[in-house]
Amino acid sequence: MTLTAPLERRRPRPFNSAILKGMVPYVICIGAFLISWQLLSGILGPARLPGPIKVVVDTWDPYISDPFYDDGGTSKGLGWQILISLQRVAIGYSLSGVVGIAIGGLLGLNRFIGKGFDPVIQVLRTVPPLAWFPIALMVFQDANTSAVFVIFITSIWPVIINTAVGIRQIPQDYTNVARVLRLRKRSYIREIVIPATVPYVFTGLRIAVGLAWLAIVAAEMLKADGGIGYFIWDAYNAGGDTSASQIILAIVYVGIVGLLLDRLVAYVGSKVSGGH
Repeated sequence: MTLTAPLERRRPRPFNSAILKGMVPYVICIGAFLISWQLLSGILGPARLPGPIKVVVDTWDPYISDPFYDDGGTSKGLGWQILISLQRVAIGYSLSGVVGIAIGGLLGLNRFIGKGFDPVIQVLRTVPPLAWFPIALMVFQDANTSAVFVIFITSIWPVIINTAVGIRQIPQDYTNVARVLRLRKRSYIREIVIPATVPYVFTGLRIAVGLAWLAIVAAEMLKADGGIGYFIWDAYNAGGDTSASQIILAIVYVGIVGLLLDRLVAYVGSKVSGGH
């Protein structure tokens, strides 16, 4: 009988090393982007395109070090400007979600209405956001309300379309079972339509939140009291040696917030879809 040495237990990989390994692609790619940006700035000249180092130096005080400063009026830090824009987006986006799901549900459940209104939707959804702004100003006579309307009318279309498509994609077997069981319309919607269309609805909501964030920045550039779009346009009109750096920093803020909004809607959608 031969004795064998006990098998050596495999040591678990340290948690920190796994995190570091996962961060490697981000560090390399983002680093390469920043280096390329800095080299391009050297070619074009810092006056035309500030590099990342100059942007940080020019905007550190107060835009980075104190993003929530408030000197009164529209002279506020980027943190407050982002919050002002987010308030407008929250109102317009929420309205587009509620109204869009209701209209999309109607178009999906009623083939006649869905077919009849399809050309109208296809035409209106291609209208650029800024084309709605003059009409909104004439109707509402208020810049803030007009900006909210632009968000609403821009972001509602993907919600309508995806909700209607989701309902139309319900398997025929589900509908046949509902008929056999003689489900009432309300029970059919609650038990079959809603669970089957949730992934489609959240796909539309995810697209819509990106469009809403794009629309508010553009609308605030035209006419608004505060907001990240107003900040960008005001920095451009003010000119000066640091105006380009301020604009680039604001664009970075816009991109980061847009990414967070997209991830938030995607996370909520995954949780709700998983529940169904």
